Amino acid sequence: MLVESSKGRAPSRPVIASLIGLIVVIWAINFITAKIGLRSFPPLTMASFRVCAAGLVMIPFYLGVRRLRLAAFAKTDSAVGRGFTRRDAWTFLYLGFFGVSVNQFCFTLGLHYTSVSHSAIIVGMGPIYVLVLAVVLRLERATWHKAVGMAISFAGIAVLALEHGISAHSASLLGDAITMTGSVGFATYVVLGKRVAGEYDALTMTAYNHFAGALILLPLGIRQARLLGAAGNWRAVPWEAWAAILYMGVFGSAVAYLLYYWLLRYLEASQLSAFTYLLPVLATILGILTLGEKGSWMQLVGGGMALGGVYWTESGRSTT
Repeated sequence: MLVESSKGRAPSRPVIASLIGLIVVIWAINFITAKIGLRSFPPLTMASFRVCAAGLVMIPFYLGVRRLRLAAFAKTDSAVGRGFTRRDAWTFLYLGFFGVSVNQFCFTLGLHYTSVSHSAIIVGMGPIYVLVLAVVLRLERATWHKAVGMAISFAGIAVLALEHGISAHSASLLGDAITMTGSVGFATYVVLGKRVAGEYDALTMTAYNHFAGALILLPLGIRQARLLGAAGNWRAVPWEAWAAILYMGVFGSAVAYLLYYWLLRYLEASQLSAFTYLLPVLATILGILTLGEKGSWMQLVGGGMALGGVYWTESGRSTT
């Protein structure tokens, strides 16, 4: 049974700001843990294990909370329930595909080929991807102000690509492209998820989306596990790599998505995605401090242009 709930009273601004800040910190650390895990796991193994782990973690958490909720509802007799329908299954399937399978898989895979700073800047352009989809779906109107902002952002990405030279064989360029694909997947999740945000509580939506995403990538995860086992490498994998998968599954996926979807019920998709201004800065600093990555003037200029374009676009959205 799925339990529907209304929006209820909106949380205060300090609470919203604190939760957004927590999500930023969780996802900034996510970049570092992914890099640590990729030192020991092949990229396809790390990416598929991360998604499957997130779905697995959600099962006991969801069942436990649901049992407590049903017990409370039985006492108060105030619950409004409805059966699980085909429409629910389809909703969770496509949101799980875009928001979990595509986004999390491509994020992890892309980091194998590019740096934390590049990946963070591309992810930080989330509001641009959301805007493009909103315009395509006719949820927002395109203006010259927005178009200029998007052009500046993508010019910044071009500057980042020039840092290592634009070549079809450039590993960084490949990683950037894969990361952008994942970010577009998450933007699709945000825009489509906003349409149904009032129909499901945050836990139900997060849990079933992760179930669906994990099921989609489960065949790949099983294949990679067999390859890892055949090579006799299970015991050779250091605990840091397993801890990285656990962190990405529990915090980077389940906890962060739960908070994100709950906030999505009270904020516009573009408002919530704007927090990504802070993500590239914090992730880049962590990459330099913990992984020894080196910054460059090209990264500074390209990143500044990309995020400046996001700011310009968002300022235009608030006045149109």
